[in-house]
Amino acid sequence: MSKQRQHNHSVRIIAGKHRGRKIPVLDRPGLRPSPDRVRETTFNWLQFDLPGAHVLDAFAGSGAMGLESLSRGAASAVFVDKDAENITQINELLQSWHESHARAQTADVLTLAQPRTPYDVIFIDPPFADNLHQQALNQFSHPAWLKPHGMIYIELPERPDSLDLPQGFNWHRKQRAGSLYFGLIKRTDNADD
Repeated sequence: MSKQRQHNHSVRIIAGKHRGRKIPVLDRPGLRPSPDRVRETTFNWLQFDLPGAHVLDAFAGSGAMGLESLSRGAASAVFVDKDAENITQINELLQSWHESHARAQTADVLTLAQPRTPYDVIFIDPPFADNLHQQALNQFSHPAWLKPHGMIYIELPERPDSLDLPQGFNWHRKQRAGSLYFGLIKRTDNADD
């Protein structure tokens, strides 16, 4: 007997080929999808970087960030989350939306082997209570994970200066929405920038 999944609400894809489609949000502790306003601002910032990009949704949750990326033309997306039900739901959406160049896996993203090729955009939004922002940033800023011109999105419950940015990285964009802080971190030590 399969137990009914509990959804407390859903979020919508803002723009692109899947615009208006709903993403159900499971009722799980610590799962809080980025508010619409935060996603809208973030994807406005990324609009010219997403077409053809390879994206990692590192603490996927509902998958909203990676799914929005696919809607806006990302070439591929990998979703990773420790919660198997979240991953099952993302896989169901990928199948019904015919997104064959995306995959979702149940795992602790911080223990995964390095990818074969680095990503263009990595979304970091772990459950705030887990306090994994610094560890995740340190790991995913490594060249094995992030391309030289790639960007890391991060969402925080505290001021951005609470993070120690890895050497050679700076805030590309950052903003506050209520008690949330969010922004894009980019490598600044490229000779041709």
